[in-house]
Amino acid sequence: MVGGKVVTMAQAIQRFVPDGASVAMGTALEPLIPFAAGHELIRQRRRDLALVGPISDALFDQLIGAGCVRRVTAAWVGNVSEGLGHCYRRACEQGIPAPLEVHDHSNFSVSLALWAAAWQVPSLPTSSLLGSDILRTNPNLVAADGLVHVQAVRPDIAIVHVQRADEHGRAHAWGPLGITEEAGLAADGVIVSCEDLVDSSVTLSDPNRILFPETKVVAVVHEPGGAHPSPVQGHFKRDHAFYRDYAEQSRSVAGFEAWLSRWVFDVPDRASYMKEIDGEAIRITHHQFSAPADFGDT
Repeated sequence: MVGGKVVTMAQAIQRFVPDGASVAMGTALEPLIPFAAGHELIRQRRRDLALVGPISDALFDQLIGAGCVRRVTAAWVGNVSEGLGHCYRRACEQGIPAPLEVHDHSNFSVSLALWAAAWQVPSLPTSSLLGSDILRTNPNLVAADGLVHVQAVRPDIAIVHVQRADEHGRAHAWGPLGITEEAGLAADGVIVSCEDLVDSSVTLSDPNRILFPETKVVAVVHEPGGAHPSPVQGHFKRDHAFYRDYAEQSRSVAGFEAWLSRWVFDVPDRASYMKEIDGEAIRITHHQFSAPADFGDT
């Protein structure tokens, strides 16, 4: 029987992501984006969220269009293969569906902001932003003494998707991780969704791969397909056609609302959602395993 911290996605969002929360998502950049969690935030009609991330792909755009977001702290918001995030642009230029506060970062400086929070220091210095217009748009970047001081960003919760985790929150992920480690360590708590829910003997067999201390993890959600349409190494390829369709439909408010009904409100959960896509077309069928590591024994 499954125990530990395992809950449904609906339960995780209801318990740990209230209105007004600061939420780090999409921290691995293009892969492992927790779209299932984002869609549940929309279903539960969360409001006034402060999103934190590097390049969020289309997830931030969807949350913004659904009226869930008051502030974005990020390096970029859009739709990677298709360019613009139309909901983000409407919010910034027209205040539709609501005005949006934007704190610009580079991918590197948002990482520094999270590391500062993880290390419990007020800021970390860098020279990488000197001469950038980003300094004009983000009050938490302060130029002084020939450096830029990046003030700490501490999310209330980080939501990450991984290949596997156990019931206690020990999570394994592979492939590009972006700023996942620092986001999890900076946040007050972490929600982990996973493709495979495994026994602790699996996660403990490779302790160097465990992303966060299990004490940081507040919930574990077994959510196969939870990152679609983003790629999950070893499981799914990126669903380019799905991103393209979203880009076309979200060009207008009416089109976005129709998309939202079809893919979020008309499906009660991720299992129902996955029945509506062509999962076999994007499923990884050729597997390439790493060599095992020998940790020795006494």
